[in-house]
Amino acid sequence: MKKELQVERPGPEGRIIAFAGNPNVGKSTLFNALTGMRQHTGNWPGKTVAVAQGQCVHKGRRFLLVDLPGTYSLSAHSAEEEIARDFLAGGQADAAVVVCDATCLERSLIFAIQVMEQVERVVLCVNLMDEAQSHGIHVDLQSLSRQLGVPVIGASAGRGEGLEELMDAVERISHPESRQSRTRQEHSPAQRAALAERCAAMAVTRQRQDPLSGQRRMDRLLTSRFTGIPVMLALLGVVLWITIAGANVPSQLLSELLFGAGEWLRVGMIFLGVPDSAVAMLVDGVYRVLAWVVSVMLPPMAIFFPLFTLLEDLGYLPRVAFVLDHAFHKAGACGKQSLTMTMGFGCNACGVTGCRIIDSPRERLIAIVTNSLVPCNGRFPTLIALISVFFAGSSLQAALLLLLVLMLGVGMTLGVSRLLSATVLRGLPSSFALELPPYRKPRVGQVIVRSVLDRTLFVLGRAVVVAAPAGLIIWLSANVQVADATVLEHIIEFLDPLGRLMGMDGVILMAFVLGWPANEIVVPIMLMAYLSQGTLVEMGDAQSLSQLLIQQGWTPLTGVCTMLFSMFHWPCSTTCLTIAKETASVKWTALAVVVPTVVGVVVCTLTAAVGRLL
Repeated sequence: MKKELQVERPGPEGRIIAFAGNPNVGKSTLFNALTGMRQHTGNWPGKTVAVAQGQCVHKGRRFLLVDLPGTYSLSAHSAEEEIARDFLAGGQADAAVVVCDATCLERSLIFAIQVMEQVERVVLCVNLMDEAQSHGIHVDLQSLSRQLGVPVIGASAGRGEGLEELMDAVERISHPESRQSRTRQEHSPAQRAALAERCAAMAVTRQRQDPLSGQRRMDRLLTSRFTGIPVMLALLGVVLWITIAGANVPSQLLSELLFGAGEWLRVGMIFLGVPDSAVAMLVDGVYRVLAWVVSVMLPPMAIFFPLFTLLEDLGYLPRVAFVLDHAFHKAGACGKQSLTMTMGFGCNACGVTGCRIIDSPRERLIAIVTNSLVPCNGRFPTLIALISVFFAGSSLQAALLLLLVLMLGVGMTLGVSRLLSATVLRGLPSSFALELPPYRKPRVGQVIVRSVLDRTLFVLGRAVVVAAPAGLIIWLSANVQVADATVLEHIIEFLDPLGRLMGMDGVILMAFVLGWPANEIVVPIMLMAYLSQGTLVEMGDAQSLSQLLIQQGWTPLTGVCTMLFSMFHWPCSTTCLTIAKETASVKWTALAVVVPTVVGVVVCTLTAAVGRLL
């Protein structure tokens, strides 16, 4: 059944306004500035992958603003673009605001002219005027208005400039009795391009011959066949080092604070007469797991996500997609998958959601199924702990080794994508035009607020929701006796043969099973079982952790196999729920769980066999 966008008029005198434009022209930033909503914006094409609606009150009148997905043409190729086309052509909106990029006006005008052929009342908003000015570009708005026969308003949405003038024009043009003086007529694609070129030539003057020459020199460095990948690895290594080095102290302080509060909670519950068994379940089970997840997840996410968002705001992420496009094309996948894969380093659930930017349903599924093959932030504590214990002595060495581990995940993503595209998701890779946006000075304050609110706290909230009941289950498993052993001991005994085959043991495998709600608690569950405790145990420093693991029979081969299985195993509960929501399919959700699990079992078994032979 064909999907249609349904909107409700905000009162009898209210008006509905559609916001349309090419990707990456600042349309969502403009929408947020007018509505006060926090729709996520970014400096790369295709960021708006769903339709957002928000209300704006201007001079006592209510306006419902509809932010349509960015598109280069009304000849739709994806479900979102089809909705945008039908909404514009269907007459539901009283007027349309077409947002253009002042730094490359001619390209934006081609789409604007196409919208003007379909919609009677149009306001042209030339955004990014501040950027154009910094590049020595001047746009004559009145000349453009005369040529096109529509109101033309200049704006700098990031600075909040031009918003009042834009809404004044929208209020006038959306009045039921208003009529535009222009003559609506259909143009062929060659005619639209010629008209856009002529209008831009008459309206735009440049103080410099090539205002973007500096950006082109930068692109030659960042997207070159010889320097693109080394620069990408170096930047990722720096981000990982900052995350690792910067998260240690706040994680320790937050852990002491939360676990100390847990003891006060215990005292308070005992004072209120709560039974000892209930106190143990709630404090040692539910609260202790929650405290562990928050103290381990929050600091690295609060560092990684802002750094990642800064690179996004700068305009670097599309360059990553450009550099890796050839590799993903060879794997039968879409180059945009490199963007969603990179998002997976922060959180696999965010990476899965980001797969909406991929138009092809087949390639979108490949990206979703393989996203968990790169380790998320939640797996970093386990990887870093094992790297520190067995292979590295400093934060810099740990960051470099972690970078190598991440590259293994990228290689596995490409390999499995190729396998899927040749089997269950057979098909030819689609081509797409990737726009490299201009480099922009990151808005540090907005980046920090947005990354903390939209990403860090969102992911942490989801993890906490599943960690609370998981804490209760873990406590019950460690404390409830069945016959002559606890439930936990029975699980370990059952899993031990498979664990030994994979170069680990039953305790390690059990820790991954019970750590499904959040990867951060895998090592604490492991230590709880080794020390025969009834609640999660803190890791301590690397030396004490090393002594404990060696006493339990660990070798460097055990550390390698555990790291590999931490890399390649089933997605966490938050990611599984996100996959189920995005695919609306039990089959594809199950495949997204089975694929990385099979990869992990096979890789660990082969590694253990080779290690024993050597």
